Amino acid sequence: MYKKFGQYIDGKWQDSSDGGSYEVINPATEEVLGNASKATSNDVEKSLKSAQEGLKIWSSTPPWERAKIIRKIADLIRDRSEILSKWLCLEVGKPLSEGLGEVNGAADIFEWNAEETKRIYGQIVESRFENTRMYVKYEPVGVVAALVPWNFPIILASRKISTALAAGCSVICKPDVITPGSVMELVDIIHEAGVPRGVVNLLSGDPEKISQQLIASDIIKKVSITGSTRVGKLILKQAADKVQRVTMELSGHSPLIVFDDVDIDKVTDMAISAKFRNNGQVCISPNRFYIHENKKDEFTKTFVKKVSKLKIGNGIDKDTVLGPLTTAKRLKELENLVEKTKKEGAKVICGGRRPSGFNKGYYYEPTVFDNVKDNFTIMKEEAFGPLVPILSFKNRDEVIKRANDNELGLASYIYTNSMENAHKVSDQMQTGTCAVNTPAVAFAEVPFGGIKQTGYGREGGSMAIKDYLNIKYIHLGVNY
Repeated sequence: MYKKFGQYIDGKWQDSSDGGSYEVINPATEEVLGNASKATSNDVEKSLKSAQEGLKIWSSTPPWERAKIIRKIADLIRDRSEILSKWLCLEVGKPLSEGLGEVNGAADIFEWNAEETKRIYGQIVESRFENTRMYVKYEPVGVVAALVPWNFPIILASRKISTALAAGCSVICKPDVITPGSVMELVDIIHEAGVPRGVVNLLSGDPEKISQQLIASDIIKKVSITGSTRVGKLILKQAADKVQRVTMELSGHSPLIVFDDVDIDKVTDMAISAKFRNNGQVCISPNRFYIHENKKDEFTKTFVKKVSKLKIGNGIDKDTVLGPLTTAKRLKELENLVEKTKKEGAKVICGGRRPSGFNKGYYYEPTVFDNVKDNFTIMKEEAFGPLVPILSFKNRDEVIKRANDNELGLASYIYTNSMENAHKVSDQMQTGTCAVNTPAVAFAEVPFGGIKQTGYGREGGSMAIKDYLNIKYIHLGVNY
């Protein structure tokens, strides 16, 4: 499956300099999908030089020309949506329908940024002097290192690559070893769309080694990473040595708050939609469920009834709702967290084990806990899987304080029919995004990112491109 790809450097696919490779596993079957090219330090150096030359070409390409090519990428993504969706199914384990949603979202992002490249507005400042003029303009920051995780490889690569291209930057993209093919297929589309050689490069292989070598280079001027808070801190420390600009979207531990004035049937549907996309392996997945004490029993009963009917299986099967977890490591970590939560006093009322009938694959049942307390490990440690701790609360002030008692601040979810609750709680949530009476928060046209130890900077919306631009002020003397 990976033979037609490899390392994408200087506008062409090529083997790694030593011919090295690594195995990629299908999480639904535990079978080897194929062997993907493994970059050497020599390949990294080649990509840096390639991106450096590509920057000269792309930064001088007029914005409207850049926009045409970026828009063509969006069109080609839509044309290849079935192929890209299948990659996500095979590498991540997503149901095909979820994969299609990710692919369409990626196309939207390229389309959005195709327009943003035309709207990099400068400014004329009225000079205090009669014979001078003051101008402010934006210029590409330079070569960008785009570090992409495995859970949403196509959409997250698209956010970073399309924004860099819109700003006039060149980019070196590093997909995770778990999902290289998904991003390789995307980069192949970018090639077909006519992006000049050197402007977009891809390095497949050891994430730590590649990232360290990229960030150590004077050629890299910006790093964009989506990943864990632990890895983000390591990247940030290394980037500090070069004073590189960094955009970081890191771990999340989102609260979901349900007041007692809602339709429980509708709210449980939305909660399931928010929680179980990609089987909970989502940074914005709600991980702490706070239900008003008057509605907790009804919510729990209805939620468990619906969750128990979700079909688990290989994402290639059209009826599958929950695919496998993506790695054996993720499955083991989830099992350990379940056991720890039980030992701390929680009661499993749904799931809590691997499903029967599966001899292969990293499957785990959606699991709901009762009798959970705020000091349990699961309330502080991101589950990144289909685990749902349910707690109750008495009043608004109490739940706001408890929901904010976490070092992470990516997303929050609020369900209420009270405008007062909606405004006051959303205003006080210490998160970068907040969903009120909806399960959806991430779209191409809005800023996405978090606060506290979830990182900083934004992807999406009109603000994101500014992180890929330098500001230049020019004071021009005029002779009369």
